[in-house]
Amino acid sequence: MPETTRRADRLTGNRYGNRPTMKDVAARAGVGLKTVSRVVNGEPGVTPDTERRVQEAIDALGFRRNDSARVLRKGRTASIGLILEDLADPFYGPLSRAVEEVARAHGALLINGSSAEDPEREQELALALCARRVDGLVVIPAGDDHRYLEPEIRAGVATVFVDRPAGRIDADVVLSDNYGGARDGVAHLIAHGHRRIGFIGDMPRIHTAAERLRGYRAAMEDAGITVAERWMSLGATDPERVRRAAEEMLAGPDPVTAVFAGNNRVTVTVVRVLAERSRRVALVGFDDFELADLLQPGVTVVAQDSAALGRTAAERLFRQLDGTLIAPERIELPTRLVTRGSGELPPTD
Repeated sequence: MPETTRRADRLTGNRYGNRPTMKDVAARAGVGLKTVSRVVNGEPGVTPDTERRVQEAIDALGFRRNDSARVLRKGRTASIGLILEDLADPFYGPLSRAVEEVARAHGALLINGSSAEDPEREQELALALCARRVDGLVVIPAGDDHRYLEPEIRAGVATVFVDRPAGRIDADVVLSDNYGGARDGVAHLIAHGHRRIGFIGDMPRIHTAAERLRGYRAAMEDAGITVAERWMSLGATDPERVRRAAEEMLAGPDPVTAVFAGNNRVTVTVVRVLAERSRRVALVGFDDFELADLLQPGVTVVAQDSAALGRTAAERLFRQLDGTLIAPERIELPTRLVTRGSGELPPTD
């Protein structure tokens, strides 16, 4: 055999050799297969000396238990799936961490992925996770029709929706009070003398965006203020679109004197637009964001507890798996107005 072939074989063997099995461990330790199984699964009936020999063989071979066989016996994979809108969005960091901590406390592994706000991608990801036999799903929905999950739910996959409700199925959901939070934020601006208040939000088909717009309208109506159509702008939250919307509201003979931003991404772009102008404009944003308190002035926000959303959803999921829940519920968590300066600026005209 040529030297190059032998070298390639050695490299392939070293890097991609077969995983050691329980039979390999048994042979190395000089014990039976059942003895290895007892040690691996923490079962009694093994002497300390034998357990030590088996453990030494496990360490020497780099053996890892194959959980697939346990799944076949128990019908559970000890894993759950989390489908987020965008893994890069800082709002989802604490939420994901909270879900992971609850899963870990229940001895489960968390597998997450991003739908990128695409309903088809959400469905593809959810069904792929189900095909890998996750025990449950925590879903931040991108779509408005989740009937594709009905067969999985009937088959025993625990499912909880978070941040937005499921579409066309009855399922557990954990939400923030988007309507009430937006209403409070806009009422705060009105209390500081503002009448011309702009609203810049996400796409109107998204539940959270629609609820925050509804809260904005309610606060304005409560104050007897007629809302001009040009004060409202909903759409994609990319900086270019948000910048155009803000600049249009701030232009003309009767510009808005305050802006309510519908989420943290919108707020960051509006902060940049306002920083380029000499006229001071009040701002309240929905969702807190990093460094909001260090800006001058600090940014007043309606804060959600994203960690509580994730924790509540995950705890609900494991209660489903334990069989202690029967009827789906809608759980709504409160928001909190955090005043820092930008929302307390008075009108300049």
